[in-house]
Amino acid sequence: MFTSERFLTSSLRQHPHADVATDILVSAFDAVEPGMAVKKYLHENDLPTAQRIYALGLGKAACAMVEALADEIELTDTLIITKHASPLTIESVSVIEGNHPIPGSASISAGLAAMNFVSKLTPDNLLVCLISGGGSALMAAPRVPLADLQTLTSALLSCGARIDEINILRRHLDSLKGGGLARSAASRGARIISLILSDVVDDSLETIASGPTAPDPTTCADALSIIQKYNLLNKIPNSIVSSLQETMKPEDPIFAKIQNTIVASNQIALLSAQAQAQAEGFQVNVLHMALQGEARVVGREIALEFKESLQSIERPFCLLAGGETTVTLKGGGKGGRNQELALAAVDVLSGANDVMFISIATDGEDGPTDAAGAVVTGKSAHRAESLGMSAADHLSRNDAYTFFDNLNDLIRTGPSGTNVNDLVICLAF
Repeated sequence: MFTSERFLTSSLRQHPHADVATDILVSAFDAVEPGMAVKKYLHENDLPTAQRIYALGLGKAACAMVEALADEIELTDTLIITKHASPLTIESVSVIEGNHPIPGSASISAGLAAMNFVSKLTPDNLLVCLISGGGSALMAAPRVPLADLQTLTSALLSCGARIDEINILRRHLDSLKGGGLARSAASRGARIISLILSDVVDDSLETIASGPTAPDPTTCADALSIIQKYNLLNKIPNSIVSSLQETMKPEDPIFAKIQNTIVASNQIALLSAQAQAQAEGFQVNVLHMALQGEARVVGREIALEFKESLQSIERPFCLLAGGETTVTLKGGGKGGRNQELALAAVDVLSGANDVMFISIATDGEDGPTDAAGAVVTGKSAHRAESLGMSAADHLSRNDAYTFFDNLNDLIRTGPSGTNVNDLVICLAF
């Protein structure tokens, strides 16, 4: 469970309503705590009867999800592939820390381990997969050289491609994605249940960790169209296009023995934040449940909507949004999508009284930084100017981290253990 101290930056501490803001954040994060989500499912649903049960955890929340499963049932063997391993009390477990967000040699080792793990299954076995965000990079079995896959991934991240677009290409280049893991396990005759923590907009099963146990409705033509959309054909290795292969489709009979269930999502986090804000006496409006697009554009749009609401809605009120934006790199600065989204709100909200604008990654890791996100108030622009900083200047260089770090307004939680996209919380007191 989360505590308010994990969210209290210097700026939040100095705000007269810090406790309210952190209570809303804690409520949202607790609602999607991976272990509790798994246990809730197990208490409400019976697993199929099997002589032996194997567990494969994949993603940033794998440790907590597997630990919860092991608390409830006896496991024969367990493999965990994650980004940050945490202490475990499970017997007979192997843990691999893969590479993220760009697959590396550890990701390849994880892919080989996964294939070896499912090769042990027999028809009287049940495989429980516990899948969460980040799994697509953490486990890889690519049909192209690793260096080529890394070049492609870097190009896609730099040009602002959405995660669903990145994962379409990954699925068509990897033997474990797009139902590939399910194919390997089902070929051994085992039943498969996947309990999934969704980190993607609209909770599309094929996109979460690139859908290792889910059918994929997309095609090689879809993958090629993404390369063309971002003009990458001459910027990526030739092996990419020539190695695209079709994935497992929904009509494949193999999926009759596979059950995929989402146990936690961004929507669940948003609804919990809404309930907590209402309990605190706020009028609440959920603006968006599927945020996408350029972080700087989305941040400005939400800030403008927030500013307009200051004239039309009686205080206290709260605006909420969730999803996942992207950043097209144009400068050499440091930051992440949540920090950039918040930076775009600074000038819009300049001078507004008693307001707080928070953008935060639920996994606690916003881009390649040690921050989860940032907080903006109506005083942020003035405080920045007193330090010789301009929000517009830092935004032009994708340098949100430096801006908020100098203001001491970064939110640092450390890895949260969960991962259900991003949250934007606007509070008017």
